[in-house]
Amino acid sequence: MADDNRISYFFLGLGVGVAVGLLFAPKSGAETRDYLLTKADEGKDYVKRRSEQLRDSATDALDKGKSAVTRQRDQFSAAVEAGKQAYRDAVSKGGPETAPEGV
Repeated sequence: MADDNRISYFFLGLGVGVAVGLLFAPKSGAETRDYLLTKADEGKDYVKRRSEQLRDSATDALDKGKSAVTRQRDQFSAAVEAGKQAYRDAVSKGGPETAPEGV
């Protein structure tokens, strides 16, 4: 029984809300539809511009990341090569007994 009252009150409130909305609507139906269509187009344009900006900034960040990784890889390769050369120089100068400790 209580559920029946809740449903009745819901529909009563819905009807009153629709009636008040129709009485106090600031624009006619055609004007409201045009307004909503204009706002929807503006929203679509905004989302399009924003997605292009985000794509551009993501591309820039990706390019910076790639160049940083390349730079670090080159530095690491140069360090490894310098270590190998230092080992070769140490071994060729005096044999294994003069090689650096731990190598």
